[in-house]
Amino acid sequence: MPIMRKNEIKQLLPEERKERISELRTELVRLRTMAASGGTVENPARIKEIKKTIARILTFENIDKKSQKGAR
Repeated sequence: MPIMRKNEIKQLLPEERKERISELRTELVRLRTMAASGGTVENPARIKEIKKTIARILTFENIDKKSQKGAR
């Protein structure tokens, strides 16, 4: 699963964002567990990429919440 760009995240529906976050968190836990147990991770930079992608998605969710709150 490649890094998600801003444009891709904007196009996702809120349900799809939540699903994507759960998938990324599952993958992150798997990679961290592998690294912590002494195993070799094929791409160690992937952990950083996943964390950044999760943060991007959460940022867009917060922006959407704030914009909906202000529209009331």
